[in-house]
Amino acid sequence: MTEIHLNQRQYLELEKLALGAFLPVTGFMNEEEFLSTVHSMRLPDGSPFPLPIYLDISKVVADQIKGQPEVSLLFQGEEVGHLKPESFYTCDKIALAPLLFGTADMAHPGVEHFIKTEDVFVGGPITLLQQATFEFSDYELTPKQTKDIFKNRNWSTIVGFQTRNVPHRAHEYLQRVALEGVDGLFVQPLVGRKRVGDFTPQAIMAGYNTMFDQFFPKQNVLLGVLSTFMRYAGPREAIFHAIIRRNYGCTHFIVGRDHAGVGDYYGKYEAHELTKRFNDELGITVLRLNGPFYCSKCDTIATEHTCPHHQNEPEYTTEISGTDMRAMLLEGTNPKPHLMRPEIIHGVQGAPLFITEEEE
Repeated sequence: MTEIHLNQRQYLELEKLALGAFLPVTGFMNEEEFLSTVHSMRLPDGSPFPLPIYLDISKVVADQIKGQPEVSLLFQGEEVGHLKPESFYTCDKIALAPLLFGTADMAHPGVEHFIKTEDVFVGGPITLLQQATFEFSDYELTPKQTKDIFKNRNWSTIVGFQTRNVPHRAHEYLQRVALEGVDGLFVQPLVGRKRVGDFTPQAIMAGYNTMFDQFFPKQNVLLGVLSTFMRYAGPREAIFHAIIRRNYGCTHFIVGRDHAGVGDYYGKYEAHELTKRFNDELGITVLRLNGPFYCSKCDTIATEHTCPHHQNEPEYTTEISGTDMRAMLLEGTNPKPHLMRPEIIHGVQGAPLFITEEEE
């Protein structure tokens, strides 16, 4: 049987497809599915799906496997799955990048990664023979497992939260606001490939373990990980993340400020607006939450909906974002307690804080 050697990113995509994390997509996309997703954010049958799930291979490998009914998928020399290659195609990545990311700027990490993928995409049904085993696999829950946990806990309404950051006060505020209206909170940090400068999975998980051990009722929260790569596709990725959490059994999903954004490529609430285009189609209720920020005059975490000073007296307000927290910690400055809990800062001590090398 002819072979395709997968990198870690591709192996994790294979795993998520097989486990149902990307439903209704169950295999690497063929050309029709790929182009439909890119151009309309829908699959050919009309189902919402905003980002392509592809397997990129070199032209040499493509020539080797063409005509084969099935090929073996290997990771680090071990067979982990099979693929029935039914579609081989290429695309003009420079032309498609603005559709996916709103820009063709190579400084955008999602664009850079997409442009640098191999030249040929191969699509077809897959079979997973072995689940991935990495450092944080003990925190990895399958969609079936999370649904079973929710059922056992008698949670009928569950809000999902996507993050790639160590928890700060703004995210904590969003989580508490959402948790007031549902039975349980499922925080699922993304621990797959990210850009240099992002928080490491070690720091994120240390921070959330501290948060949930000390500041949330354990019976109302669940912590897992999502091992897939960060696309940095902003509004499109917000929809993608919502679909994934639906597949894990969540009934609600938080979309906050500049969800899955990077730099200044997306508007502050652009993801809110795009999710509205798919109202009642996603199978999950999107909670479009504003802000938040810290207001010293109100002496609390607030949003534009609850605090007048953001507009009238902005000198009293301090934005809170993962970018800001990373910048402070990178400089060796601990964020003040109203921005990030001291217990969280203490909890991440000893863990590597930032990704320092480009990941595959």
